[in-house]
Amino acid sequence: MSGQAITGAQAPGGLLPDRGRQGDFFLCDIFAAHPKDDIASMEHPLFSLATRPDRRILRYAHNGTEIEVTPSVKGLATIHDKDILIFCISQLVAALNAGRAVSRQLQLKAHDLLVATNRETSGDSYRRLREAFERLAGTRITTNITTGEVETTRGFGLIESWEISRKTRGGRMISVSVTLSEWLYRAVLGRSVLTLSRDYFRLRKPLERRIYELARKHCGHQDGWRVSVDTLLKKSGSASPRRVFRAMLREMIAADHLPDYTMSEDPGDLIRFRPRAPLVQTPPPVISPAALDQARRLMPGMDVHSLEAEWRGVWARTGGQRLRSPDAAFLGWLRKRA
Repeated sequence: MSGQAITGAQAPGGLLPDRGRQGDFFLCDIFAAHPKDDIASMEHPLFSLATRPDRRILRYAHNGTEIEVTPSVKGLATIHDKDILIFCISQLVAALNAGRAVSRQLQLKAHDLLVATNRETSGDSYRRLREAFERLAGTRITTNITTGEVETTRGFGLIESWEISRKTRGGRMISVSVTLSEWLYRAVLGRSVLTLSRDYFRLRKPLERRIYELARKHCGHQDGWRVSVDTLLKKSGSASPRRVFRAMLREMIAADHLPDYTMSEDPGDLIRFRPRAPLVQTPPPVISPAALDQARRLMPGMDVHSLEAEWRGVWARTGGQRLRSPDAAFLGWLRKRA
């Protein structure tokens, strides 16, 4: 799928127009952060696919994982609200890869967030952004999902708190302070994240976004993924009846604009996902002798070559993206270990 910008009110194929330049995706001085999503919420349905306020209590159980999602009076957090979390996760991972210190509290520029997630920057967009923060903070989740290799059963909000730290005279937010939940922050530190296509933010329909997440999570570096319509319905979190859900999948197959993957229908009520193109492997990062000397001082008595191999394994499992400074990323990872 082409990443070329498309202008105008409507883009072909049912996608939203690409409203932002790719280089505008940043927080503070991070200009090249790739969209990242946490694996747990890609695997399991935590967000509503409704386009109107959804005040249902969602319950889900699959292969030992149990989830209950309770809305606030504002309704459940939606799959479009999740853009805020993807933006936050992306900035944290970019900082970790650069060997920089991170924390659960992030200072966001509202305009940057809107541009990065391919949204308009009108006054109405700022209002909807505020409503999204309210739903994210108000939605409560009780689950035993493991994040960062820790399994606990607990309740939490998707974000712990948010605050408009600066606004215009007219009341429009300029910058926002966001504190992520400990659960989500632990997933980021544990590198339980995957890279998304930037075209994810151009998907118009909530179900398209959810199906792309599932395809991205389950295809990984494989040749494809085949799943029954029943399982896909369950994992998507869709409230549609089975026949309606199947019809929506067939519409997606006909439209064929899912980023990175094609969809097809197989006999036996099965759906197959295949990568659109062979995955391009990024060469493994090379650590300089000077950085290895620093590593010996940071971790005295440890085998730095073994640590380097372990770090490369973490790098590969989290998407194997090209690093601006492998030395800084490796040493930053070691400092956290130390």
